[in-house]
Amino acid sequence: MSVFDRSEILPPDPDLPEMEVLHNREYTVRAFRKDPNLLIRGSVRDQKPPNLYIADDDEPLTIHHMQVDLEVTFPALEIVAATVVFQMFPNDECPSITEHYDKLVGLSIARGFTHRVRELFGGPRGCTHTTALLQAMAPVAVQCSWSMQMSDMRRRGEVPQFARDKSTREERQAHVRRNLNTCHVWQEGGAVEQQVLDGARVSGPLFITRRLAEIAERDARAGA
Repeated sequence: MSVFDRSEILPPDPDLPEMEVLHNREYTVRAFRKDPNLLIRGSVRDQKPPNLYIADDDEPLTIHHMQVDLEVTFPALEIVAATVVFQMFPNDECPSITEHYDKLVGLSIARGFTHRVRELFGGPRGCTHTTALLQAMAPVAVQCSWSMQMSDMRRRGEVPQFARDKSTREERQAHVRRNLNTCHVWQEGGAVEQQVLDGARVSGPLFITRRLAEIAERDARAGA
């Protein structure tokens, strides 16, 4: 059994004769605990369908495939090592830019990262596809903050309880600072900000409450 769900995340292709598929781009980003740091591994791949570029070629054609490894300190989220590998590319000169991405070392992957990536690697200073991949990788590192807390609890033999928040006000304030104004839910002065500061989030995230309900329903059916 795979650690992750590998089912298709796009809706089914349109079943229409006039709709010819032309391109597929995939981003995959995975995070690992690498004590005391995090390893964020990402890949981007572009493919063309069979027979589009080469007649009588019944295999999909990969035109770009770039991979990036970032080692990130925790909880500071500063990049301490970066490796960029080009597996497939359109021009012999493409891989010559990979060493330029050493400039990632020392950057914070939290706020301001997207802007700095554009400054350092935008346009002729980088590879368009690798730079886009980096911008997809940054949020994964940020989302690992909660995952690392859950991992720590599991390693101590504790079971997370998604009830009223028992953290200190200082910890809740730090949590708010990391998320404030990152999206409409976390807008400054909004309801979620106040709920977190008050320690009043009683149900946990929606993905947790839904999964707990599914487990309870499954267990109820098994016991019937």
